[in-house]
Amino acid sequence: MPRGFLLLIAAQFTSALADNALLIVAIALLQQQGLPGWWAPLLKFSFTLSYVLLAPVVGPLADAVPKARLMAWMNGLKMLGLGGMLLPLHPVLAYAVVGLGAAGYAPAKYGLVTELVPPQRLVAANGWIEVSIVCAALLGTVVGGGLVSAPMQALGLNVSLVGLLALYGLAALLQWGVPDSGARYPQAAWHPLALSRDFWRAHRRLWRDAAGGLSLSVTTLFWGVGAVLQFAVLRWATERVGLGLDQAAYLQAVVALGVVAGAAGAGRFVPLRRAMRVLPAGIALGGLIAAVAPLSTLGPALPLLVLTGAVGGILVVPMNALLQHRGHQLLTAGRSIAVQGFNENLSVLGMLAVYAGLHALALPLVPLMMGFGGLIAVFMVALMVRRGARRRALASGAGQR
Repeated sequence: MPRGFLLLIAAQFTSALADNALLIVAIALLQQQGLPGWWAPLLKFSFTLSYVLLAPVVGPLADAVPKARLMAWMNGLKMLGLGGMLLPLHPVLAYAVVGLGAAGYAPAKYGLVTELVPPQRLVAANGWIEVSIVCAALLGTVVGGGLVSAPMQALGLNVSLVGLLALYGLAALLQWGVPDSGARYPQAAWHPLALSRDFWRAHRRLWRDAAGGLSLSVTTLFWGVGAVLQFAVLRWATERVGLGLDQAAYLQAVVALGVVAGAAGAGRFVPLRRAMRVLPAGIALGGLIAAVAPLSTLGPALPLLVLTGAVGGILVVPMNALLQHRGHQLLTAGRSIAVQGFNENLSVLGMLAVYAGLHALALPLVPLMMGFGGLIAVFMVALMVRRGARRRALASGAGQR
């Protein structure tokens, strides 16, 4: 891989590490303030909101300035949000500012990948990206668990926040070393109506493309599922197994280990032209989530959690690579990532809102997770049936000609 891509990986890893550790610390702040458990998913909701609201803007912004420089600016915005927790600002509001920085960061990061790496290496590059994201999630939850452990709580959570501030600073320094790819795009009109029209045209074009629309459906489902699973595993660990928040955070790392293995395997063995062959993994993902729900001991649950993560990694890496490839062919790099981010994060918002609402209504965890897993499996079956019908229709049309 090019040296610039490796620097991008290092910067992305450091920033994502801080994001994931900060989420655990923010949950601890909510608990310290005596707020009920359903507030925890609202942290992720506030973080994700900017991805959806600013989707028409962040794509053209990523195409208008050097992407590595924009990433460093967005990391500075994350640092401001973290500083808000030290003031103290309400954790949900402060985490929303961090999400604002992340929303501008994402299209620059993924757009830069398509500019630095040739198409035949995109699946492998996405394998690297997803492994770095999941490793950051893994280590971030471990770091976050350590930062909210009893010894650190005795020192005060502000000490933990200062440490995370330094981590964001390191990420910003690494991003300044990522080279400019040299790619330049036509200047977009910055009038709000013009931006909105441009975004919705791009949105329709990507959804109407056969490969682009299907891969976008899968990644949209995956990231919504992942957001809910993050909080469901925490709740499962505390309610069903009786672990504390710090130990439950470590358990999230078990899922992340599986994702690392699945993403690495997909990046190594699944070429871009065969990306569609991983679709059955989505059915398995839903079944595994449902299978974990009724368990109450770690012995049988741990291998299932690792397998759940692995199946998710196998599914998302080829789909993400296919989506980026088609998006870059149909649109610009920044615009295609902005459309992708809008849909995936709208899914995150919707699923988190439903999960938080059901949690507030005291719906038991086991039927919630089992129903959630079943719906995922049904959705993936429907996508596969639709793809099969479209292929048969195209084959029939070709035969008639």
